[in-house]
Amino acid sequence: MDTASELSRLLGPLRRAVLRATRSAEGLPDLPEAQIELLRALAADGPLSPQAAARRIGVATSTVSNLVKSMKAAGLVNREPAPGDQRAAVLTASPAALELLDRYDRTSSAALAHAIGELPANDRDTLTASLPVLARLLTALESHTPKP
Repeated sequence: MDTASELSRLLGPLRRAVLRATRSAEGLPDLPEAQIELLRALAADGPLSPQAAARRIGVATSTVSNLVKSMKAAGLVNREPAPGDQRAAVLTASPAALELLDRYDRTSSAALAHAIGELPANDRDTLTASLPVLARLLTALESHTPKP
């Protein structure tokens, strides 16, 4: 078995399965993953300039601009002039977006906990033991990924 190929094959379906379970369990809106990533960045590190947000989530600034347009219209993102520079802007997550993100997190954690609980005990132990390895893998991937 080629570990890299198998992990690559499983990551997308796993991510989508968690999002499907999350959305259906709470009747949450069908936000694209990129919008959820932007909200997470703004919640953790905001306020951010569009350029800083793009670097943070690893996309082009034009992608963030397109995301912000639809998210601003939906009341999820606030775009304000930057303090001291009226030509620049900063982005923040709206209170409604923060509540929505909290609901996504609680629901996805519950869905994962339920699914993990259905695994045999040795699989649960193996999964738990692999979490630090997955965190180091994420760090390794991020350190070798060029920024847009």
